[in-house]
Amino acid sequence: MSRKIRYGMVGGGRGAFIGAVHRIAANMDGQIELKCGAFSSDPERSRASGADLFLDPDRCYGTFQEMIRAEAKLPASQRMDFVAIVTPNHMHFPPARMALENGFHVLSDKPATFNLAEAKALAALVKKTGLLYGLTHNYTGYPLVKEARDMVRAGKLGKIRKVVVEYPQGWLATRLEATGQKQAGWRTDPKRSGAAGSMGDIGTHAENLAEYVTGLHIEELAADITTFVKGRRLDDDGNVLLRFKGGAKGVLHCSQISVGEENNINLRVYGEKGGIEWHQREPNSMLVKWQDQPMQVYRTANGYLGANAKAASRTPPAHPEGYLEAFANLYRNFANAIRAHNDGRKPARDDVANDYPKIEDGVRGMAFIEAVLKSSKANARWTKLGV
Repeated sequence: MSRKIRYGMVGGGRGAFIGAVHRIAANMDGQIELKCGAFSSDPERSRASGADLFLDPDRCYGTFQEMIRAEAKLPASQRMDFVAIVTPNHMHFPPARMALENGFHVLSDKPATFNLAEAKALAALVKKTGLLYGLTHNYTGYPLVKEARDMVRAGKLGKIRKVVVEYPQGWLATRLEATGQKQAGWRTDPKRSGAAGSMGDIGTHAENLAEYVTGLHIEELAADITTFVKGRRLDDDGNVLLRFKGGAKGVLHCSQISVGEENNINLRVYGEKGGIEWHQREPNSMLVKWQDQPMQVYRTANGYLGANAKAASRTPPAHPEGYLEAFANLYRNFANAIRAHNDGRKPARDDVANDYPKIEDGVRGMAFIEAVLKSSKANARWTKLGV
């Protein structure tokens, strides 16, 4: 393919946060271009949002259904290649299903769907159509996260014994949703967010990061979730014990009422030989710890890093790289996967075109949420994931 990859966006109109992040990430490498969109559930707002982005008025649609039907009728040389879904959770599944049914690849914000049943149905459809589905667990896009994963794969840390992953925030320490704040409003609404609050919003990021780096799947868990803010309908804090396939144990906690915390996701992994420690607040550094030698500090973009970390690094050492660049790495890899798909090539496991979260990760995320809720209702009883 000797052209840019074209996409249409569902959601992300005026006043939205994550839609702008997706557009910046998609545009960063100059390989992807936004051609159309249904940016809001309000048709007028959707078209106005498209005008803000200087899109062709004829391709600023009132609904996602209208967009997908119209794009499917365009010549192959003009229509979009994939749909980016950046809506609240309850509107992830319907456009993803319709896009796949009409021949379009899908890249969706997380979690994949509203519930586990929808995620499993979507996985079946992805398999049936043979199309690509990606999920923007953007923390997997950081260079040193990839280095940590490759160190585990290569056995440098030895057999993994313990995993500690945390994602505390403090922005919902008060009942912000009662003030009309848009992001707080939908994230604390079970009709739009789903059955979980903090666990669905950021707990799934922590779960995915732990599984991505270690290559281990969570088999069962014991969870205790709480709603601390009076009047809130979903959990705003949670603590989970984890048992991984292969015998490793773990601890996961997420919180949106930890006063003073920002997006403080961090990960520690300990094996028989060594361990790693990575913090998103300082993403360009990773601590590497050994039994018989001093602790090392790995830094992004240096020559001693492996191929995957180098491929994910965008600037020379000491130039800050962060959230947007990690997000852009997912978009770049997904675009390369589309090129390979359209050229009839299947990327190898270690090909960077294959390095993005997929529908299987989405199913596991929804199974994690369901198991957490079930366990907590049963007084933190050990509960297996339903996958």
